[in-house]
Amino acid sequence: MIQSSLIHLNEPLVLPGNPLVKTVSRTKVPRNLNMEKLQNGYLFPEIGRRQVEHMNKCPDAKLINLGIGDTTQPIPHVIATAMAEHCMALGTPKGYRGYGAEQGNKELREEIAQTIYGGLDIKGTEVFVSDGAQCDISRVQLLFGSNTTIALQDPTFPGYLDSSVIMGRSGSFEERRGEYAKIEYMRCTPDNMFFPDLSSVPRTDVIFICSPNNPTGHAASRDQLSRLVDFARSNGSIIVYDSAYAAFISDDSPRSIYEIPRAKEVAIEISSFSKFAGFTGVRLGWTVVPEELRYSNGSPVLKDFDRIICTSFNGASSIAQTGGLACLSSEGSKAIRGVIKFYMENAKIMAKTFKSPGFEVYGGDNSPYVWVNFPGRRSWDVFNEILEKTNIITIPGVGFGPGGEGFIRISSLGHREDVLEASSRLRNLLE
Repeated sequence: MIQSSLIHLNEPLVLPGNPLVKTVSRTKVPRNLNMEKLQNGYLFPEIGRRQVEHMNKCPDAKLINLGIGDTTQPIPHVIATAMAEHCMALGTPKGYRGYGAEQGNKELREEIAQTIYGGLDIKGTEVFVSDGAQCDISRVQLLFGSNTTIALQDPTFPGYLDSSVIMGRSGSFEERRGEYAKIEYMRCTPDNMFFPDLSSVPRTDVIFICSPNNPTGHAASRDQLSRLVDFARSNGSIIVYDSAYAAFISDDSPRSIYEIPRAKEVAIEISSFSKFAGFTGVRLGWTVVPEELRYSNGSPVLKDFDRIICTSFNGASSIAQTGGLACLSSEGSKAIRGVIKFYMENAKIMAKTFKSPGFEVYGGDNSPYVWVNFPGRRSWDVFNEILEKTNIITIPGVGFGPGGEGFIRISSLGHREDVLEASSRLRNLLE
């Protein structure tokens, strides 16, 4: 019998006198070089890895997670009931619905325009309903070419940076500075009220801004946003404005970039039901692309975004969209305000926990996040010490950019009993 001399790379290789050697199959397709630029893995999975490692060492520990901003309070009954009734109707001939419009339910698009943006002249056709803000951040990136230049707040939510790197808009990571080349980092510190000094920022094509900011909790003032819009208009830039935490604003800070005159000429706004409605698992968000927003050749950005949505997305779940409509009803809005109040009471507890021993504390008034400064210390060291000594998960500030070094972020989106227990443990550690 003639035996084949071929060895399949995905099968165990056994040679005389050698132990079993397993080899790995490979294709001839090269890896996306932009993926190789990404550093250390995404922030939140890395925290998850350290959490698992800690629990393996301390299996009996009662862990409290004040890290990832997942919600914990039940979805208000009026909203959950609307989704349940829609879901049950899908099991009937009369109530069944299949694919919907990729851009979203027309009724929901118009309701977002009227309820969220009432008086700002936003049309339902400018609203694109999605499965969440984070997904839309990456879809918006598809609007721009790989040579597009990017500016972002430092610190800020890492999704803006990582998606920009994946799209090929960065250079190599510079270890010493903790920054990617070709990305403009707009430092946000207590000294500039956590808003970039635009007089020192060079022109870029796209500017990512989050307000209230994740992680600092700062809500940009009307004056700050007016200067930002003027800056973008004078430079011919596009602002990508993330307002996912706008519902937590308690003062007169703008809840939308479109409250600023002529912002529709330069801004896209991304938002979400995740935090204010407890839809982190339901998944529902939206993006506004105004008709006035144009590329340098005069073509409307809205037209391209519509094409991207129709190409890459089959539309948000009809069940989730029914929930979205219920959120925006008068009864739903009232119930949601109660949930927001609960979380903000948590934020006050956590802010006081760190203020009492004398730490500099920011946020917690217009945002569910508390931003705490540990001068002279590294964020990961603080994270590790708190985890090891109190069994509490926080977020190291440096994970949001080099400007976050020396800070940690605390989420107030937890159960009240966990927040109170965490406060007690932290006081024992810090005081």
